[in-house]
Amino acid sequence: MGSVTKTTIIQGLHDLGLHTGCRVLAHSSLSSFGHVEGGADMVIDALLDVVGHSGTILVPTLTGSEALSASNPPLFDPENTPCWTGRIPETFRQRPDAIRSLHPTHSVAAIGADARRLTSMHQDSITPCDALSPYGLLATMPDSYILLLGVGHNSNTTFHHVEEIVGVDYHMQPGLVRAEIHTGDETLIRHIMLHAYGTPRNFGVMEAVYTERDIQYMTKIGEATVRLVVAQAMVEVTTQCLQADHRILCAQDA
Repeated sequence: MGSVTKTTIIQGLHDLGLHTGCRVLAHSSLSSFGHVEGGADMVIDALLDVVGHSGTILVPTLTGSEALSASNPPLFDPENTPCWTGRIPETFRQRPDAIRSLHPTHSVAAIGADARRLTSMHQDSITPCDALSPYGLLATMPDSYILLLGVGHNSNTTFHHVEEIVGVDYHMQPGLVRAEIHTGDETLIRHIMLHAYGTPRNFGVMEAVYTERDIQYMTKIGEATVRLVVAQAMVEVTTQCLQADHRILCAQDA
């Protein structure tokens, strides 16, 4: 298969139903496409072109790890702390017009019309993906989507928002931890709950439900399988399923 071009990506995203003015949280794997002309920057440019100036692109710029605890609390510098979510998010967050939310472990970077609105309250989130977070806010806004570029639903952080809504017992470490957020002008102190690692998830179990409800669409771009999910509907449907069975999102051996 030949190189993936900007035109190829734009056409694929249009075929999925993305358009000017929509809001898109994009999880990604650059290598999944095969050879990409222009690399991560070209993929970012294609995403921004599809939604236009009236739309918004968001990417997860996570920094949390299983090493964090009350005795090893997070220290976060939004300008300089790299994310571990891939080359596209790391490139995206360093763009001059990107706004990165100030959550110490589950930050999001955004560019576009609603970038500030979606990121401005995240530093006040007690849990990483609560209603004040970009994950929670996006799910309340019409014409908003979660895009999985060459990754599956286990990369879809919005599932943690649903886990927080339902209050499952395996998602958060107990108690509050003191976190420091270092901006250029000041140090913000927040007391937050940390994600609890160790319970394997199987978020892909919901894929058949999304397809049945007609809220997920799929295509191929280059060598990558691409999924698009309606954010508000995804959260509503998954919340119903998780309320009925608190272990439905866990791997069978978890």
